[in-house]
Amino acid sequence: HRLREQAFLNAGIKIIFTDKRDEENIRTEVLHYEGGIKSFVEHINTNKGCSLLHPEVIYMRAEQEDRVAEIAFQYNDTYNESILTFANDINTAEGGTHDVGFKAALTKVLNDYGRKIGQLKDSDKNLSGEDVREGLSAVVSVKLREAQFEGQTKTKLGNSEMRTFVYNLVCKKLAEYLEENPGVGRTVIDKALTANRAREAARKAREATRRK
Repeated sequence: HRLREQAFLNAGIKIIFTDKRDEENIRTEVLHYEGGIKSFVEHINTNKGCSLLHPEVIYMRAEQEDRVAEIAFQYNDTYNESILTFANDINTAEGGTHDVGFKAALTKVLNDYGRKIGQLKDSDKNLSGEDVREGLSAVVSVKLREAQFEGQTKTKLGNSEMRTFVYNLVCKKLAEYLEENPGVGRTVIDKALTANRAREAARKAREATRRK
């Protein structure tokens, strides 16, 4: 699992893992993914056995001085979100600044686009982060020189500059992508609106039950 992760995070490298403990049953596994984290997202969705809302994985990358950010994501028809984040190839299970930047930008861009094309009316509230992440499979990978890890298990990235770096990347590239692929944008916002209505209905039902 760990070696496969490394092969996904470093596009093009080939890891050959051989188990020689049993001489009569030597097993070799070759891990090699030219698609990098795009292939990672495809792998996540394949394992879920779900239907995809759009065929291609959305991918973006930015490099600046001593930092790099790579993001890939794709929506499926499930109700769960699956976001894996990494800093210097270390799985940041508790998230951190790169995770926060990604989520904030995703929510902003989809709300802005929804209003621009009229799917979100003036009277509608903004979609929440939870709404726009329903059915999302994503990998956020950053590399930086002086990574600061926080949390009890040291699996949370603390570098404040990475929040802005990732936020700006997603705001710019996702807005461009949606302009070029309006069909994908409408489909994703439709799903988020459905999630929003379901959550609102559940909230009203809870309140009605409490009043009773």
